Amino acid sequence: MVKKEFQAESKRLLDLMINSIYTHKEIFLREIISNASDAIDKLCYQSLTDDKVGLSRDDFKIEIRLDKDNRTITVSDNGIGMGQEELENNLGVIARSGSYQFRREVDKDAAVDIIGQFGVGFYSAFMIAEKITVVTKKYGEETAYRWESSGADGYTITPCEKETVGTDIIMSVKADTEEEQYSSYLESWQIFQLVKRYSDYIRWPIRMEMAQRRVKEGSAEDKPEYETVMEWKTLNSMIPLWQRQRSEVSDEEYASFYQDKFFDYEKPQRVITASVEGSVTYKALMFVPANRPADMNTLDFKPGLQLYSSGVMIMEHCEDLLPEYLDFVRGIVDSPDLSLNISRELLQHDRQLKVISTSLEKKIRGDLAKMLQEDRAGYEKLHANFGRNLKFGLVAPQFMKAREALQEMVLFLSSTEKKPVTFSEYVDRMSEEQKYIYYAAGESAALLDTLPQAERIREKGWEILYFTDQLDELVAQNLREYKGKELRSVVDGDLGLEDENEEKETEEKTELLTFVKNTLGERVKEVRLSRKLKSHPVCLTAGGGLSFEMEKYMRRAQPEMALRADRILELNAAHPAVQALERARTEDSAKAEKYAKILFDQAVLIAGLTIDDPTEYTDLVCELMK
Repeated sequence: MVKKEFQAESKRLLDLMINSIYTHKEIFLREIISNASDAIDKLCYQSLTDDKVGLSRDDFKIEIRLDKDNRTITVSDNGIGMGQEELENNLGVIARSGSYQFRREVDKDAAVDIIGQFGVGFYSAFMIAEKITVVTKKYGEETAYRWESSGADGYTITPCEKETVGTDIIMSVKADTEEEQYSSYLESWQIFQLVKRYSDYIRWPIRMEMAQRRVKEGSAEDKPEYETVMEWKTLNSMIPLWQRQRSEVSDEEYASFYQDKFFDYEKPQRVITASVEGSVTYKALMFVPANRPADMNTLDFKPGLQLYSSGVMIMEHCEDLLPEYLDFVRGIVDSPDLSLNISRELLQHDRQLKVISTSLEKKIRGDLAKMLQEDRAGYEKLHANFGRNLKFGLVAPQFMKAREALQEMVLFLSSTEKKPVTFSEYVDRMSEEQKYIYYAAGESAALLDTLPQAERIREKGWEILYFTDQLDELVAQNLREYKGKELRSVVDGDLGLEDENEEKETEEKTELLTFVKNTLGERVKEVRLSRKLKSHPVCLTAGGGLSFEMEKYMRRAQPEMALRADRILELNAAHPAVQALERARTEDSAKAEKYAKILFDQAVLIAGLTIDDPTEYTDLVCELMK
């Protein structure tokens, strides 16, 4: 028996692979099982034209055996096996793939799907094994062979005895170290978890003997005795739910799958499926949770769909599959067309992923738009949970292409309808004389209902959209208009209410406006007569691009910046308080100054802002009460 050396390039690659390529040692089992599945695929494919194979589809299986005493893990398959030449080519030359070669040789349209492509996954076992032994017998040959290696020092190939066709991979597990507990891979529960995580949807049954607790035969029914026995158990589900037609799967099956897979105690609110064949073929099964995850706005939240390649999990959280504004969607995407890198843990090229991502984004948006039309109550619940995500899609510059679709999907509370409405529904109800889509931003609908600036709008019976989320104003600023109708704030802008007497009244009150401006100084940018107010004496309007709500938000988020919106004080000339100010201006200017300061502070409070000097304000009020 002569030991053969790996090629020099293979030695370096083997060392690199054991120490660098794979992120997690546990994926060795995924790779070994995937190779076993490929071997069965090949023999199953051959059985279609060769009746001598003697195995039906139900006969194929993968078996795992654990031997704690000898510290070995054995993975066996009854697939096509390997001859001496294939052992030399596939295991003696690292990065040569027998599966890839087979895939090239068969008809591209044949009903066979090979997982392995790079021929390096086998060597990942050296991450946990100090020695690997391969015992294999190829279909159609009489001689079996044993391949054995302890790593980069080389390998041996010798004839041996093996009764059945197929391959046994025997991994001698390394001794434990302070950093690594390799013995954990000899525990059946650990192997079970790894199979469920990475190989649950391998099409062939993966079986292993596991301890089962059962009632001992002959024990009394009222006092049963229990015993632990070893029984063969199929570890994997085999047939992915997403591979079945939606019409063949019940709502209960989808709900159970979602709850088990994504650890949610509630059923999903929405199930979205996709099956696409074309430049990139994939199947997807996605879910909208019934409630917003508690950790969604924390650093612990991990967005992204699970990515599978031919039933083998490649990435648990692939963030590139969905845009950020849809990161509340959970689910699985499975494609045989992905160009994976040497470790299968990362994508080698992102073209296929971009095609899938674009398709999924359109699919989800289309499904949610359909839900909006067909299940309004359900959509309003969904929007209450994830409306902020959709609004983020409207304000983030990277999602410009989605803006037209998303503006049809966001909801805002209506002042007249007293329920969430869309922009489209608002515009359909606008009167002919109404120029703008009016909105008011504030902390709650209850406060906005009493907003002085909105009195004239309400008097006309016009609808106001209540913006109570921090993103709402950004939506208005980014959209600016909808179907040719400008979005305008009732607080911060001209409402377009014509008043023929405005210019005349302003001339008559010039001295009053100048007096108030001089009294308040830099506290206000401007003082003017109001066309908004009816029963209230004063209000504040923000000048420039920064609104009061944005000022409050920025003050909380970045207090060191201290951004401040311009304050424009509007006076209601018809109100008794403003008329009292006018009389005091001519009779007692000191008193008039106190009136002006009080009215300004009241306007600040109405706007939900903080007055500069609360003590001064209360003292002024108390003086006037004497």
